[in-house]
Amino acid sequence: MSKLTLLLEAISSLSEAWADASDSNDLSRKQLISAMEAVGVARRRLDAVQVDIAAGLAKESRADLGADSLAKQHGFRTPAKMLSTTLGVSTGDAIRLIKVGESTAARTDLLGARLPAKYPLVAAALEAGTLGAPAASLITVLLDRCRMAAGAAQTQEGERILVESATGLAIDDVRKLIVRAEAWLDPDGIEPREQERQAQRSLTLFERDGFVHLTAKFDVESAAPIVSALRGYVSATFAARKEAVDPEGDKRSVPMLQADALSLFCAHMLECKAKGPNLAGATIIVRMTLTDLQDETNTGSATIDGIDQPISASAARRMAANGGTIPCVLGSESEILDWGREKRLFTRAQRLALAERDGGCAMCGLPPEMTRAHHIRWWQRDRGPTDLDNGVLLCETCHHRIHDNDWNIRITGTGIKAKVWFVPPPHIDPQGTPRLGGRARYDLAA
Repeated sequence: MSKLTLLLEAISSLSEAWADASDSNDLSRKQLISAMEAVGVARRRLDAVQVDIAAGLAKESRADLGADSLAKQHGFRTPAKMLSTTLGVSTGDAIRLIKVGESTAARTDLLGARLPAKYPLVAAALEAGTLGAPAASLITVLLDRCRMAAGAAQTQEGERILVESATGLAIDDVRKLIVRAEAWLDPDGIEPREQERQAQRSLTLFERDGFVHLTAKFDVESAAPIVSALRGYVSATFAARKEAVDPEGDKRSVPMLQADALSLFCAHMLECKAKGPNLAGATIIVRMTLTDLQDETNTGSATIDGIDQPISASAARRMAANGGTIPCVLGSESEILDWGREKRLFTRAQRLALAERDGGCAMCGLPPEMTRAHHIRWWQRDRGPTDLDNGVLLCETCHHRIHDNDWNIRITGTGIKAKVWFVPPPHIDPQGTPRLGGRARYDLAA
């Protein structure tokens, strides 16, 4: 079917979902969900039409046409300006539409024979409505950037993995996926990019309107202790609120808590004999393979819990030598990670393993320090063991949501490479289609 036919089909589904309602107030919950899903498909299929038109407009407005440029004939300097004015989007968004269109449109060789698109899998996903233009833009920009370093074969494999992994993800989650993918496609480029970012780190202060303003920009290695300490303070404060006599007494927001934490840390440094603020056991955890840790010639990468951007193996080795940092080296069998029913609470080693598998809250993605290890089958009621395959990291909100709304959790596979699946109850999804959670949503596996 053509792109236009698929778009009309999606609009027809939306019309059925909306039925005879005059506005959203007339829709039942089931109709709202159906309408939302239909809008999503229609919007993504409309994106496919838009990028196609954008590519055609750019082709008919290329510089070598001079005065015959379609955009110039209609009074616009560039096709992007014409597109942004017509569609009511920013020039930057218009440029992205054009670039996606050029990357996914069919091509011709010097003899006029048709060739497949530069990125055919992205094109197919756009046409089917499983991928929108924003996600397609992130993927194609990354593939273009890493194309020379990765080579043709790995670029094709990267396109396949990214299209499959990005399907069903929010655009913010696609950005996390892209960060991981760049380290996989161009591992040799991680350290040079780190050096560039380190050279750009800065912190400036100025006073205005009775406030002192801080504007800061840190490379990941420098930011890791800051992020860990601030989040640890916030987590400790939330834990203290639960135990307080007046739980409504402390109503500071997270930004306020982080500002207070920074002030407390600096005050503590000025008088180091004073007892430091509670950080809820905040620790920097750097995760890397044993090979990357030991082989200084290796150009591998590592990750820091709670930070999306990977770091180079050399940066991880430097951090592993510092105090307050735990190097979580994968591949070692030196610790017992399954305790059966001998222990009720998950050990620190088990929490590290769960953090490696889940990446934080397995449902919503909050960082590990803002989660707790929960038994999937309850330890007391269901006699569930304190093992990795019966444990999951969840924030308090998601923990209550799962129990209050009768979600089920399944673990497939074993150890840190296992996958966490959330199965919605019948009133949310009658088919009970499992939804992938945890770190596996963003990890790339060729």
